[in-house]
Amino acid sequence: MEASDPIKKSAKNTCKATLAELLQRYADILWDEGKHKYNVKAFVGELDEILLGKRFSVFSQEMLDGLIGALRKRGNSNATINRKMAALRKLLRKAYKMGDVHNLPEFKRQKEKAGRLRFLEADEEELLFREIASRSELYLYLSIFLVDTGARLGEAIALKWNDIHEGRATFWVTKSGRSRTVPLTLRAKDALKKCADRAPGPFSRIDQQKYRAVWNAAKVDARLGDEEDVVPHILRHTCASRLVRGGIDLRRVQMWLGHQTLEMTMRYAHLASHDLDMCVPVLERHLK
Repeated sequence: MEASDPIKKSAKNTCKATLAELLQRYADILWDEGKHKYNVKAFVGELDEILLGKRFSVFSQEMLDGLIGALRKRGNSNATINRKMAALRKLLRKAYKMGDVHNLPEFKRQKEKAGRLRFLEADEEELLFREIASRSELYLYLSIFLVDTGARLGEAIALKWNDIHEGRATFWVTKSGRSRTVPLTLRAKDALKKCADRAPGPFSRIDQQKYRAVWNAAKVDARLGDEEDVVPHILRHTCASRLVRGGIDLRRVQMWLGHQTLEMTMRYAHLASHDLDMCVPVLERHLK
């Protein structure tokens, strides 16, 4: 009697599924409710459409390359393709661990063009925050906290009072899934004190869409209405830019922002050009 091969047995028992079915099976496990999960569903839905609802238990390299080619033909930028592939990779890895898929293709990040990085100057922040304050003091305190901590909007809203201790805030609900702790500025501490009567956290139950609506109205009156890049996430960019321009090394900025790789933080490297000033005297020594 032949000994059974566990690998062959597993492969035979693997039922074929579509991307849409795998998403329905694991979306609630892999992604929290919110805008990102909504986008993921749209991404995977598009990929399933390109595959014509194909059922599979093996996701081949050929299938992956075909998806990337199809997205490129649809006019997707490399940055957009990377976001869609990140969602697909996470879903397939889960399916692989659960035995729904018994091989994974190799995912390679597409090279992205460096886009213009917009951040607020001090006078722009002052004018914008003044307009936000005229509409909602709570939203002003949230804006101050965002720009002085570099937190993402969802991270700040998820913050609980127990996460704030000895002048530091710990963000547990993060994009990377890894917690991080940052010290608070005096201005950020003051903003939190103004929200002391809110529970279970300073910015709990704030509706992101309502905040964005107030933001958009305020930015128009702050004469920033024509700039598409002036969205709440610009406060995170502004925090990072101030750290780099102030001489903080990129490794510390990476830790502050919670970037998984230094490559993500390198977007701000050009702002540290003053660090090169020390090179000039060294070169000039040879001219004396």
